[in-house]
Amino acid sequence: MVRPMVISVLAVDSVTKTPIVILKEVDGERTLPIWIGFLEANAIASELEGIRSSRPMTHDLLKNIMGLVDVKVSKVEICDLKNNTYYASIHITHGGREISIDARPSDALALSLRVNAPIFAAEEVIQKSKQIDLKVKPEDESDRGRKWQEILERLNPEDFGKYRT
Repeated sequence: MVRPMVISVLAVDSVTKTPIVILKEVDGERTLPIWIGFLEANAIASELEGIRSSRPMTHDLLKNIMGLVDVKVSKVEICDLKNNTYYASIHITHGGREISIDARPSDALALSLRVNAPIFAAEEVIQKSKQIDLKVKPEDESDRGRKWQEILERLNPEDFGKYRT
């Protein structure tokens, strides 16, 4: 069984100092916290904030290609949690066929925002995950966006060292 979810919060975890996206049940109070990388958080944040770059970013490029070849994203699903790693799938339709593609949750979420695809999470993933009480520290949308912008502006190239190839 899967549950419809929405992106509720995108912030930086005060303990690990890494970005975290928190999904919340559409018709409930349960949450699904997913720790992601800074670059992936930027891709999600830019879409949430409506920030457009002069050139297409990776998820925008994927959206453009999919549109050209008549591929539609029907939904994204956070489908598994193993050894503290979340797994996701992007469900697409093409030529009358539905295909499921393995993806990182952050990429699935960034793409879902760009194509307005619904987000789902498997019930067992929600049950396995650590719940976060969203009522503890309410923030309005402008505070959240401003805090995220401040974090991104303070980043140095050294902060991305773990992504070097």
